[in-house]
Amino acid sequence: MTPQAPYARIAAELRRRIEAGELRPGDRVPSTRAITQRWGVAMATASKVLALLAQEGLVRAVPGVGTVVAAEPPGPAAGRDDPGAARTRIVRTAMEIADAEGLAALTMRRLGAELGVSAMSLYRHVRNREQLVALMADAAFGEASLPERPPTGWRARLELSAAAQWRLYGAHPWLAAAMNLNRPLLIPNGVRHIEWALAALEGLGLDADARMHAAVSLFGYVRGQAVDLESESATASSGVTGDQWMQAQETRLAALLQDGTFPAFAATRTCADLSPESLFAFGLTTLLNGLSAEIGSDTAPAPPHRRRP
Repeated sequence: MTPQAPYARIAAELRRRIEAGELRPGDRVPSTRAITQRWGVAMATASKVLALLAQEGLVRAVPGVGTVVAAEPPGPAAGRDDPGAARTRIVRTAMEIADAEGLAALTMRRLGAELGVSAMSLYRHVRNREQLVALMADAAFGEASLPERPPTGWRARLELSAAAQWRLYGAHPWLAAAMNLNRPLLIPNGVRHIEWALAALEGLGLDADARMHAAVSLFGYVRGQAVDLESESATASSGVTGDQWMQAQETRLAALLQDGTFPAFAATRTCADLSPESLFAFGLTTLLNGLSAEIGSDTAPAPPHRRRP
């Protein structure tokens, strides 16, 4: 794991003290000089600590006094009477921002402004932005419901789960990029899809290692195909669709192909009707056909890659 930068580590400690109530609204926080003396860092690092806390809305500068803990303004997200409802509203509002503008647009300051509260008040309900994104992802996967009674056959079960995930990524284009199989978000509603796939593959002659590889590979395949949906969403919101963008590249593409360096590409490019949906369906069918061969089934259909999920 990459170690935190010194300024981030110091800011995290002061943030914890503020959230725990050890430093209350109006209390002075360590000055830049005090930070350099206590933690043995440079003045520039100390300044970054206070700048980060100020950006999060946790502290503010008071002329003649110094930097103090910011007061928490009243607002609908404070949620002292119903913390669960407050967290739900925070998560849903964060999802709305990410759905409309992408995950990069989601900051604690922006979220607080949307809810009419300070960024500091949000830390009463979520530890940090990373936990917020995990909660958002879990809430999103909760929308992809799986039936209590699964369809008959392992293939139909896996197709159902994959199609549900694909629709989910389409509804929340930021979600695929937020997931990472190297550092997975262990969210209950996401693990539910892995559980569904593992259950579908039981009793087919695959050992536990093969079943887990198959389940995670399927999850990763759908997620990998969906990563580009966020950029497609961004171009659509800008008024330029993917087809329009490709049409604008025709002159460049013609120049690339004119000397005959790529004959196979030149011969097939006008025959293929590629779209995110066709690529997803073709790849899913091919993946499941390969899994069928591993299982030894003779029921794998021909690739219906024109079929839409």
